[in-house]
Amino acid sequence: MRIVFAGTPQFSVPCLQALLDHPDMDVVGVLSQPDRKAGRGMKLTPSPVKQVALDAGVDVLTPESLRDDAPALAWLHEKRADFLVVVAFGMILPKAWLEAVSIAPINVHASLLPRWRGAAPIERALLAGDQETGVSIMQMEEGLDTGGIYAVSRLPITSATTGSELWRDLAPMGARLLVETLPKIAQGLSCVAQSAQGMTYAKKLHNDERVVDWSRCADEVDRVIRCFSPKPGARTLLQGKWLKVLSGEVLSSASSKAAGEVVGVALGLDIACGQNSTYRITELQPEGKKAMSACDFLRGSSIQIGQRLND
Repeated sequence: MRIVFAGTPQFSVPCLQALLDHPDMDVVGVLSQPDRKAGRGMKLTPSPVKQVALDAGVDVLTPESLRDDAPALAWLHEKRADFLVVVAFGMILPKAWLEAVSIAPINVHASLLPRWRGAAPIERALLAGDQETGVSIMQMEEGLDTGGIYAVSRLPITSATTGSELWRDLAPMGARLLVETLPKIAQGLSCVAQSAQGMTYAKKLHNDERVVDWSRCADEVDRVIRCFSPKPGARTLLQGKWLKVLSGEVLSSASSKAAGEVVGVALGLDIACGQNSTYRITELQPEGKKAMSACDFLRGSSIQIGQRLND
């Protein structure tokens, strides 16, 4: 099977590597986004996918856009690919690109479609309190994640699951499912249309969503903190400075104090939340310092019961 792979971030790498390692699959070309400035020196740096492809000696194309790019489309046709496999590429693929392969354009999407179509399915599943997520192998079409489904693999979301853990676990899960499914598609496996019920849209995350809203109940606060842990980290203002909240727990004790008020400093930083609930911060990172336990932070601070966060 001749495959052109399109992907950009680290999440895409396990899928690309699985295709490169498979004896019956020939990655004849790789699409990735252009080099971006990164690091302290802000040097132009290739994407993780581009770097893996270069190391493997695969031809790489990094167009600024695919719209009205005749040379890029000609490059794809020259590859005579059976499959175009897309994993977090980050660009919209025009219809001409989807029709340029002999078998099918395939997308590895990190959700249980039709739930969480769109840009941020991993985080939205956690923020919404879903009890499971997973990976869908989908045939691509012009609509946003609307194509038929070939295969699905499921992953439970527990009360302790973090966003970083979902990113870590879903990437290899998608790679395994991809290499299992492509031969079946080549042998005639048909996709199944997505259900019209249960469709949700995973809109792009915004930086202000990282700021903890203590007026929400402690369960919702916990999901926000787990979603962004450890990077980039949920955050709250304390004494005029940003404080990253890396982990904590929902307490069984009720609190009638105002949302965001410090109600305990003995075993962690206990904060009153909405609906008379309480959340204990157990690990945090003060602005300009390293991550530490809340108890260590409290020993060197002047935080007192009754102070307000985000005040």
